[in-house]
Amino acid sequence: MKTSHLGKILGAFGLLLLLSSPATLFFTSGSLVLTATKAVLGLALLAAYFATNFKQFGQFASRRSSFFFGTTVLLAVVTLCGLLTVNYIAFKKNKSWDLTKQKIFTLAPQTSATLTGLKDKVRAIGFLPASHPGYDTLEQLFQRYAAEAPEKFEYSFKDPRRNPDLAAKYQLKEGQATVVLVRGEGANEAHTTLGIISEQELTNALIKLSSVGSQKVYFLSGHGEWPLEQEAGTPKDPGASLSEFRKQLLQEGYTSEELNLAGKKEVPRDAALLILAGAKTPYTAPEAEALGTYLASGGRMLYFAEAGVEAGLDALLSEHGVEVDKGIVADPQFNSGNPFVIVSLFYGKHELTAPLQQRKLNIEFPVARSLTVLRQGMAPGVRAEAVVLTSPYAWVETTPEADASFTDGEKSGQLTLVAAVTRDTRDAQDKRFDEARMVVVGDSEILLDPNWGHEANRNLVMNALAWATKQVEKITIRPPDREVSTLQMDRVMLERIRFVSTDLLPLSLMGLGLAIWLTRRNK
Repeated sequence: MKTSHLGKILGAFGLLLLLSSPATLFFTSGSLVLTATKAVLGLALLAAYFATNFKQFGQFASRRSSFFFGTTVLLAVVTLCGLLTVNYIAFKKNKSWDLTKQKIFTLAPQTSATLTGLKDKVRAIGFLPASHPGYDTLEQLFQRYAAEAPEKFEYSFKDPRRNPDLAAKYQLKEGQATVVLVRGEGANEAHTTLGIISEQELTNALIKLSSVGSQKVYFLSGHGEWPLEQEAGTPKDPGASLSEFRKQLLQEGYTSEELNLAGKKEVPRDAALLILAGAKTPYTAPEAEALGTYLASGGRMLYFAEAGVEAGLDALLSEHGVEVDKGIVADPQFNSGNPFVIVSLFYGKHELTAPLQQRKLNIEFPVARSLTVLRQGMAPGVRAEAVVLTSPYAWVETTPEADASFTDGEKSGQLTLVAAVTRDTRDAQDKRFDEARMVVVGDSEILLDPNWGHEANRNLVMNALAWATKQVEKITIRPPDREVSTLQMDRVMLERIRFVSTDLLPLSLMGLGLAIWLTRRNK
């Protein structure tokens, strides 16, 4: 190859490097070093071109082909400007698509609903330095929240070492990396802090911060109900507690407390909700009477039946349109390997389960009893509805210890597993609310810690609680515990990858194409 031809190829590369150096500074890497390196290298290659083709400049201007060369150069410049314009628009619009399997970059419906329902602007302050390993992840999470509700959510980062007064205001320990959510200003300011930084924690903190006041939930005790603390579980079954359920209640702004009705005539007036979960012995007549009085005055209650136990509440439940069938539900087709472990994807038309039905989530009942929804014999103003059902192939096995096969006379068909009840109490004396609400679930074991991780079960229970307390904004799908598989990259590595993929690689391809064209043209 002649020296002049090699000089032309080097000159073409130099021109590309020189013209693209502004794009390196403003669009791709933002590095001054790389920009300067490209510009100097481009000038050097152009100088090599001029040095090797000096004698041809005079002839070049008089050739006809010079016109076509100039046209080609002009076309290349216009194309390059067009590409720069497209990249600039794409950078400004900043549109992104979440292509991950677990949708780890998409906010959960509960998060979107929570942000939409915020009455006051919430400020999130990330108290951690830029060098903290969780800084970039938290910033991306904040950006998604701010993009979803730009007028309701804003964020900032503060280095606690450089802002000791602010850290002291929110009672942070020295060097503590955390997030503080702040609502309101001055005397009306309220704030809360987060220990673990995740979407679920952040959304729960928003719910808690936005709650007008904590609602008190009482768990009835005294009849072998499931304990609230993990330490209180029996040695035979140490995981049989409601500690995860209770933790979820606290995260969503509820306070919980045990209540023993023995010796009491009524449920405390501050009860927002009463939960009966897994009683192993029957409630006494005075206790049942107190529960009846509570519902008749507009109380709210969740009742979780226990397999093989008669709780002594048949009359109370019948008065509210529900009967708990004897025996255990079996289903040979919709189960998880055991005919008594029921898998249900069959929902009634009810707002309580609308989000689950929309997401097509399957509920799993470890040991379920079926319910009968009554149409007569109830108290005035009572309305009961089936919410979750079995498949049409289920039946009530009355002798589960003996076999797991259908016997003539056993109730069969599409059985009710969860029922929702309302009762008009506007005319009741000393009423608590204008409407009593109760949800009856045919299985108490869905509340236990080992089963609480099942996303559909957890949302069913929390939605039942939200519906019973008339908090429709909490009837949703909560952020799941998603398995995250991402490649962790620091800022420098990310800039290098962006420079290679959007700058160096396209430029090399363009230069290679130009070199081939020049080589063929000079043959």
